[in-house]
Amino acid sequence: MTDAPGLEIPADLLLPESGTGPGIVLLQEIFGVTDYIRSRARDLADLGHVVLVPHLYARLGDPVVEEGGDGLPRAMELLQQLDWEQAVADGVAALDALRSHDAVTGGTGVLGFCLGGGLAFAVAARAEVKPDVLVSYYGSALPDLLALAPQVGMPSLHHFGEADTYIPLDTVREIERAVTATNDAVTFETYAGAGHAFDNPSPTFHHAEASQAAWATTTAWLAEHLPAGEASAG
Repeated sequence: MTDAPGLEIPADLLLPESGTGPGIVLLQEIFGVTDYIRSRARDLADLGHVVLVPHLYARLGDPVVEEGGDGLPRAMELLQQLDWEQAVADGVAALDALRSHDAVTGGTGVLGFCLGGGLAFAVAARAEVKPDVLVSYYGSALPDLLALAPQVGMPSLHHFGEADTYIPLDTVREIERAVTATNDAVTFETYAGAGHAFDNPSPTFHHAEASQAAWATTTAWLAEHLPAGEASAG
């Protein structure tokens, strides 16, 4: 872990092979900063980005719970305990801290999964200095955040599964209409047969085809909107 100036919670910092690059704040799912989240952080670093992963549950003791069905009840309890406004403030502080880090060259973005996908959207809206890009995977809070859409004007990428029982397809289409109404730099992708948290490797959630397609899209989209130069071979 690392201490970042202005950030009151611990965070993991991952550097690309080059040692410098554009920054990405990666925001966790409801299960905490799990091996899955760490692996995605490493994937982003391998693309050439400087990645900061704030531990949003640090104020709750920084628990990590089992991913999948067995851990879901405990994860939902943690979600209920999480102070949303504080978590948004922590995300904004992480963005500001990363932007000022010596290793960061170029722009800075925010990317999140599930809980983190909604938080990323809120951070993008609330930050005084906006992120350069936003990537949100099935942001679980987005249906309640659509009033913030006019404040999210940066290039944005959204991923949703069309078989998501947590965010039904009618709601996904409502989100799409809201986020594209005032922002012509939105890429909005949906995946047939994929449920909620389809990128999570747990058998409870994982949809291999959607996960692979979404990550390929994310990789190409970041290369266009937050280019990191030559990525490492790792």
